[in-house]
Amino acid sequence: MILFLHNRYRTAGGEERAVEDLLWLVRDQLGEDAELLTHDSSALSRRRAAVTLLRGGLRSDDVAAAVRHTGARLVAAHNVHPSFGWRGLAAARDAGAAVALHLHNYRLVCAVGTCFSSNGEDCTRCHGRNTAPGVRLNCRGSRSEAAVYGAALAAWQRRLAAQVDAFVVPSAFAADRLAALGAPSGHPHVVPHVIRGVVERSRAADGGYALIASRLAVEKGVDVALDACARAGLPVVVAGDGPLAAQLRDAHPQARFTGRVDAHELVALRAAAALAIVPSRAAETFGLAAAEAMAAGVPVAATRIGALPELVEDAGLAPPGDAAALAEVAAGRFGDAEAGGRGMARVRERCSPSVVAAALTDAYEQAAHRRHGERTAA
Repeated sequence: MILFLHNRYRTAGGEERAVEDLLWLVRDQLGEDAELLTHDSSALSRRRAAVTLLRGGLRSDDVAAAVRHTGARLVAAHNVHPSFGWRGLAAARDAGAAVALHLHNYRLVCAVGTCFSSNGEDCTRCHGRNTAPGVRLNCRGSRSEAAVYGAALAAWQRRLAAQVDAFVVPSAFAADRLAALGAPSGHPHVVPHVIRGVVERSRAADGGYALIASRLAVEKGVDVALDACARAGLPVVVAGDGPLAAQLRDAHPQARFTGRVDAHELVALRAAAALAIVPSRAAETFGLAAAEAMAAGVPVAATRIGALPELVEDAGLAPPGDAAALAEVAAGRFGDAEAGGRGMARVRERCSPSVVAAALTDAYEQAAHRRHGERTAA
């Protein structure tokens, strides 16, 4: 039995998808029972969340009780802030379980988790327990919230890491970036996001538009992608919502904006696309939007930043923030079924259930082995 812990974000994103897919993988591919214990940030007031974060988590009785009730041999933790914290992980270990912590972002050091600063650039100023730059730059958008996050991360970073038997990251880039940040994550296991299915063949040649599926926020670079499509004369559909929605709609009346769509609608949009654009300005830890588009046989034009070069071939990459370069890449790959086919092969090689299951098994077994060794020595 494996017990998953996840504190849901106020705004759902890719990490929620990753948790769902890993639950499926454990049950379907590893053949092991799995349960999910969640807390929800939207259930906490901002003040209560701040107090909880500074305390290192809420009362952890529910974690210990869940481990004992399920007989979990291992706890797979995902986002632990603010309500689980180091206290939740300590309770899991005290109840007899090993702990594997999945790091989908850089939250061990970075208050916003993305290494993207308030002045709009990739940023690694915070290092180890020195989170003062994030407070000074007001990376949370609120001085008080930035101070709370900076203080909590500095206070509990090492205590949190001490409760972890194995760290898991979704890319080699994420592992390198955490090391550069001075995060106490040791030598993490690289386990890519699992992609459940790849289409039989690319239908990109029949597609009618470039698709941007993204949260509409500065770090996602959607404005650059829209400028690139306008330069290249490509029809474009934007699926997603976010703080820049109104601004982008006003600036790009030629684009079709669908707003937030569900998974089934997104599948349909990809099926009719000739290209997918992933224009991130931030150093993505994986690039789920790119991988899912590639699995659907859609050629991808993306930025050369973060983990995206681990997925997207070099011919599909442009410098972040460069609309002219992205326009050239996008025009060259629009409707290119051969590029779509190469993307499908790459996703099968890196992200198929059997490949990811093997990597996940290794990470979890090493966590269990380490915990067993500690308990035997004690």
